[in-house]
Amino acid sequence: MSGPTIRGPVEWVALDFPGENVDPTVVPAIARLVDSGTVRILDLLLVRRPEHGGVEIAEYDELDLPIRAALDGVDGEVLGLLSEEDLPVITEELTPGSTALVVVWESLWASELAAVVREAGGRLLTHDRIRADALAVALRATQEGIAP
Repeated sequence: MSGPTIRGPVEWVALDFPGENVDPTVVPAIARLVDSGTVRILDLLLVRRPEHGGVEIAEYDELDLPIRAALDGVDGEVLGLLSEEDLPVITEELTPGSTALVVVWESLWASELAAVVREAGGRLLTHDRIRADALAVALRATQEGIAP
């Protein structure tokens, strides 16, 4: 059995929330990304770090009812791409008493560019994200005329 055809870049995000659950009110924003054709969900997990104890990981079918019920209406696939071994960065960053929703998605918005680059014999050399806090510092420094 073959999986879906992936044409665009694949990324993952970890969305961190205080407490033992992910607030299901974030799901409509995820659904809008999917419905607009911006991204396609390929996998998701819930990672919880209780106040006292280790880390708990839940696959989609093990999610708590409110978040799972909210996600049921979002088109996507759960391919099992993520495993416990893939999550050291998230588990190290996750504060005790919080929960992260980890979503793997294909960036459909970039698939046309990716296809043209591949057809031209090119490849993505490097890619990184600039964190919002680092961007805010750089913009503030630029506005104040100071090099970041």
